[in-house]
Amino acid sequence: MKAWLAQRNPREQLSLLVLCLVLSAYLVYMLAWRPLTALRDTLAAQNRAVAATLQRVDALAAEVIQRRDSGAVANRRGNLASIINQSTGRLQLQVSRLQPNARGDIQVRLENAVFDDLLAWLYEMEFREGLLVREVSIARAGAAGRVNATVRIAQAG
Repeated sequence: MKAWLAQRNPREQLSLLVLCLVLSAYLVYMLAWRPLTALRDTLAAQNRAVAATLQRVDALAAEVIQRRDSGAVANRRGNLASIINQSTGRLQLQVSRLQPNARGDIQVRLENAVFDDLLAWLYEMEFREGLLVREVSIARAGAAGRVNATVRIAQAG
C-alpha cells in the first residue's frame, strides 16, 4: 500500500488524503452521530409523553381526593343494592346474584356479560357513584367477548 501511494505524484497523494478524511468524517456521521441523534430525539419525545401522562394522573388524583374530601359520594342517592340494580339495568348487565354481607359489602355475580360493558360498569361504580370496588374476579364465558364476573362492592369511606 505504501509503495502504491509512493508511486503517485504529490497532487494525487493530497487528493487521496483529502478523500480519506472526507470518507472517514462521513462514516463517523452515518455510523455514530446520526443514530445517536435519532435516539436522543426518540427519548425526548417519550419523555414528553410520560410527563404529560403524569400531569393528567396528578390532576385526576387531585380531583378524586377533592371529591372524597367534599363528601361527593352516592350515599345520598339510595342504598347500595338500589344503586347496583339501577346501574346494571342501564348497562343491560344481567345480575344472577346480589348478596349482602355483615361488613356492609355486596357481592354481585354477573354471568355472560359483555367484557366492555363490565369494565364500563366498574368504572361507573368507582368514579361516578363513588363506591369502592374491593374485589373483582373475572372468568371467560362460552362466547367470545363474554365473561362471568364476581364483584365485591362497598360504600366508600
